[in-house]
Amino acid sequence: MTCTAIIHAHVVPIQGEPFDGTVLVREGRILEAGPDLEIPADAAVIDAEGGWLLPGFVDAHVHLGVDEEGEGWAGQDTNEMTDPVMAAARAIDAINPVEVGFDDAIIGGVTAVNVNPGSGNPIGGLAVALRTHGRVVDEMVLRSPSGLKAALGENPKRVYGEMKQTPSTRLGVALTIRKAFATARAWAAKDPAERDADLVSEALVRVLEREIPWRQHAHRADDIATALRIAEEFGYDLVLDHGTEAYLIADRVAAAGVPVLYGPLIVSRSKVEVRHRTPTAPGILTAAGVQVSIITDHPVVPIEHLVYQAAFAVKHGMAPADALRAITLHPAEVLGLADRIGSIEVGKEADLVLWEGDPLDVRNRSLRVWQEGREVMRRDAAGEPVIAPR
Repeated sequence: MTCTAIIHAHVVPIQGEPFDGTVLVREGRILEAGPDLEIPADAAVIDAEGGWLLPGFVDAHVHLGVDEEGEGWAGQDTNEMTDPVMAAARAIDAINPVEVGFDDAIIGGVTAVNVNPGSGNPIGGLAVALRTHGRVVDEMVLRSPSGLKAALGENPKRVYGEMKQTPSTRLGVALTIRKAFATARAWAAKDPAERDADLVSEALVRVLEREIPWRQHAHRADDIATALRIAEEFGYDLVLDHGTEAYLIADRVAAAGVPVLYGPLIVSRSKVEVRHRTPTAPGILTAAGVQVSIITDHPVVPIEHLVYQAAFAVKHGMAPADALRAITLHPAEVLGLADRIGSIEVGKEADLVLWEGDPLDVRNRSLRVWQEGREVMRRDAAGEPVIAPR
């Protein structure tokens, strides 16, 4: 297969120091990257003309394709709020891959996302990691399932409280989660021949056996402490989604080795739980030793603004290199995909974005986007983005 050589690029590999040089791609993977490379005779040469070449961005918490913009109730499939425990529900079954947000993601340099169910239930369902370009969602999958979504705090308390059913308090939400895990643990302890068909317990056992992480929606510091407590009780891999007040107990989060998917950042204090949100939090958490990823929670913040949130975090104290890592390698690690995406390294899949300049400068646009070495977006002579056929 023909090799592609992207030359005269300012390469920001994320792992390692930036350099001016060339990236070679063959069969969808990075063949070589460096400042003084010999160009293979069969290479198709792309002159970056000094543009910045980075790995595609990764947003580890979105509702892209399940919460369709501008579609109202017809495109709203984020939460199945008819039962508090929906562990067996799968986001993949509700994703519309031609929703306009996928094009917005590509134009914004986002080549991979993790689509979650919502936070209306104590246990919301199974997430899926996808590429952002494709015709059928099954062809876009990077990892399925990529985690099991759960929620503490205001959302499930409000949803079921308004229904006048359990759980209607924080203690009820925590109890609902504990009971579900206890049931799953008892189910797993049975001889396989004696187990009844139980899709909920089957999904929860995947968490208990550390096959997939527990993706815990939590904003307030007290809810984050509860998340740490339950994870310690049942012994699973915990990821904190949002973590608005995690910076208030950053030492405890760091000691537990729990990553935080922080955000969305560019929002108002829309509810009580986020009244202490601050753009300084990503920097504070990083300084404390917490692995931080930055998320949009699309469509709460439009997905093409992921990089602007990283720039916002830099404005408020986060180091630029840490901010770029928070939208590339760190979310790839959380999703269990760091061996494939998230940095420009030999052998990894060639998900690449060419920018006019530093993407943390909000004036710079993406120029070309590749996924597995295939170009999926480029700008035309007028500077308008053109998405490749799906």
